[in-house]
Amino acid sequence: MKTYTTCREAFPLFLYKGYSVLDTKEDLQITYHFEIPGLSAFDPVWHFPKKDSEPLLVYQNKTLQTMLFSLGMVELISYWKIACPKKVLVSAGPLSREQIQWWKELYYLGLGEFFYTNGIEATLEDFMELLSDAPDFAGEDRPVMVDKGCLIPIGGGKDSACTIEMLKKSSHPLKTYIINARGATLKTVEVSGLSMEDTIHARRSLDARMLALNKEGYLNGHTPFSALVAFSALITAYLYGLRYIALSNESSANESTVSGSMVNHQYSKSFKFEQDFHHYETTYIKSQIHYFSMLRPLSEFQIARYFSNATCYHDIFRSCNVGSKKDIWCAHCPKCLFVFLILSPFLSHQRLVEIFGADITEDVSMLEDFKKLTGILEEKPFECVGSRDEVNAAICLTIEQLEKQGEPLPKLFSWYQKQPLYAVSYPQRHAYEQYYDAHHLLPEEFLEILSKECYGGTLPC
Repeated sequence: MKTYTTCREAFPLFLYKGYSVLDTKEDLQITYHFEIPGLSAFDPVWHFPKKDSEPLLVYQNKTLQTMLFSLGMVELISYWKIACPKKVLVSAGPLSREQIQWWKELYYLGLGEFFYTNGIEATLEDFMELLSDAPDFAGEDRPVMVDKGCLIPIGGGKDSACTIEMLKKSSHPLKTYIINARGATLKTVEVSGLSMEDTIHARRSLDARMLALNKEGYLNGHTPFSALVAFSALITAYLYGLRYIALSNESSANESTVSGSMVNHQYSKSFKFEQDFHHYETTYIKSQIHYFSMLRPLSEFQIARYFSNATCYHDIFRSCNVGSKKDIWCAHCPKCLFVFLILSPFLSHQRLVEIFGADITEDVSMLEDFKKLTGILEEKPFECVGSRDEVNAAICLTIEQLEKQGEPLPKLFSWYQKQPLYAVSYPQRHAYEQYYDAHHLLPEEFLEILSKECYGGTLPC
C-alpha cells in the first residue's frame, strides 16, 4: 500500500494539460488530459447531448469554454488523489489568485473524508500548490438569454422525486438530467409523468488507468461528486437554454460526518458549497443560469414525510450504493438503514419491509451503524444520511406509534428504548415537524411552491 508521503515525494507534479472537443450532430464530447509525470497520463471523457445538430463553435464562446474548463477542474481531483502531488500546474485555462483559493478550498473540504479515512494530516495551506500558466480564453461572453426552463438532476432516490413533484406545480418547462443512466433514474422519470423525451443523459467515463492504479495500492477515496453534478448540469442547462438548475439537497447535508470536525461526506451537497458555487458562477462564468436546491429549507425528516405521499415512486426509488449496480436495496448497509428509519414514522412497518425486502430493524448485526446514525457513536456512516437529531426523532415517533398499535418493537428499537438517549430524544420527537431553514437560494416563485407543498402556504418564522 502506497502512502501519502511516499507518493508525494515520488510524484511531485500533476498536470492539467488541456481538453479536446469533438462537436458532432448528436453530442459534445469532451476529453480531459491530465498527467502525473513518471506515473501515468489520464484521459477521462464526458458526452453531453445537444439540443440541435448545429455546430456549437466552442472556441468562439468564452462562456462555454469556461464551463468546460471548470468541469475539468473538478474532474482532476479524482486523478490527483492517486498520488497527491504537491504541485498542480493548470495549462487548460486561466486562474486568478481568488479562483485558485476557491478551488483549493473545494478540494480540501471536498476531500475531508479522503484525508480522514486514509489517516492523512493535511492543511489547506500545505496540501497543494495550485498554479496556472494559461492565457485567457478567446471569444465572446454568451450568457443564456431566456427566462424559462428548469433542469432537475436525478439520482434515483427520494429527494429528486420530491423536487420533481414540487416543480410540476411551476409554470416552467421541466427537463431532467441524468449522469450514466441506470434503472432507478430512468424509472423515476417514467413514473413521474414527465416525458422521456425531456430527459437529458450525459455520460462520464473514467480512465481505466486510474482504476488499475487503485488496484495496485495507490491512494483512493471519496471525492466531491456533487460538484461534478453542479458543473456538468451547468453545461447541460446552457446547451439547452434553461434558466434554472434545481438540485435536491437538504439542510441536513450541512451536518459534519465526524462530530466536532469539518469532515463532511456531503460537503458538495452543503449550503456552503451551494453558496460558493453560486458566487463562482456569477463572478467567473456569468451564464445567467441560477443554481439552487429546491429542498434546502427542509430536513430529511420533512422530505421523508412529503415523499411518503408520493406513492408512485415507492417501488422504484433506490439510493443504496452497495446495490447500485444491480439497482436494488441491499438491506444491509448504513444507507438502507437510514432510509428505512427516516421513513418509518410515515409508512407502515409492513410497507417498509416490502420496499426493502427485509426488516432491517430486526437485524442486530446493524447495531453499530444504528449507533452511528443516532449519535451514540461520534462518527456517522460515510453516506448521504440525515442529521443525528432527526434520526432520533423519527425513531421515537415510530416507537410511539408501534406501542399505540400494540405492535412488538423490532430488536433495534427495543434496544434503543433502553438507552439513555431515548429519554433525552423522546421529548424532542416533534421538533422537525415545522422545521424551516431560512438559509437558501430559492427564487421567490419556487419558495412559494415549497411553502404551499410543505407548510400549508405559510412559512414558519
